[in-house]
Amino acid sequence: MDHPSLDVLAIGAHPDDVEIGCGGCLARLVQQGYRVGIVDLTDGEPTPGSPGPEVRLAEARRAAQTLGAAIRVTLNLPNRRLFDCFEARILLANEFRKYRPRLVLGLGAKTPVASPDHYQAMLITEAAVFYSKLCKWEEHFEGRPPIVQPALWYYFLALRSLGPPQPNCVVVDIGPTLSTKMAAIACYASQFAHRPEILKRIEAFNVQQGQAVGFAAGEVVASTTPLATTDLMGLVFGHPV
Repeated sequence: MDHPSLDVLAIGAHPDDVEIGCGGCLARLVQQGYRVGIVDLTDGEPTPGSPGPEVRLAEARRAAQTLGAAIRVTLNLPNRRLFDCFEARILLANEFRKYRPRLVLGLGAKTPVASPDHYQAMLITEAAVFYSKLCKWEEHFEGRPPIVQPALWYYFLALRSLGPPQPNCVVVDIGPTLSTKMAAIACYASQFAHRPEILKRIEAFNVQQGQAVGFAAGEVVASTTPLATTDLMGLVFGHPV
């Protein structure tokens, strides 16, 4: 137990992926008393608007503080050349063994007109969640023992999508934290200061997602397995299940 345990760990390919895809959800979870963390598989560099990795990492730290994240880790995997491989899986699974999250939020689906790193991050995360529970393999994890396999849900970078990303979707109410999410994204001045229209687009997208189900704003997440309940009325009408 060399690191504090977390309730939720969100995984992005680059700094700002998590903020854009599920930043409102993370901020809401913090409001509700949960400990959340973020792992970026790469530092996002090189990128056109950034002077260098130090600037981007400083922006990521400020964004995490804005959301209320307890930890943020940047792994030393290569931006633009991120591929699902054994070494990347082990590196991320080691973070799961360190922080023992109950829930992992990982990138879901491809982004065909954006970075292919996003889909590779999805594959790495899926494998790393599985690797985190395997016994008789401690030599790959600095001696850290297996953990109870965390639940894996997806978040999405689906700003160009007109429909639900996949089955088993749930809209999380981020009306109370939309402004926090937007402030966290705005921390990435190297990425968005010269493109304020992107921030407006993200905000409008979240308002649309929320208003589709009666919230002021929302983010879509999805279970990797079918949803289940012992109380259908509770599930439909919002009572505890």
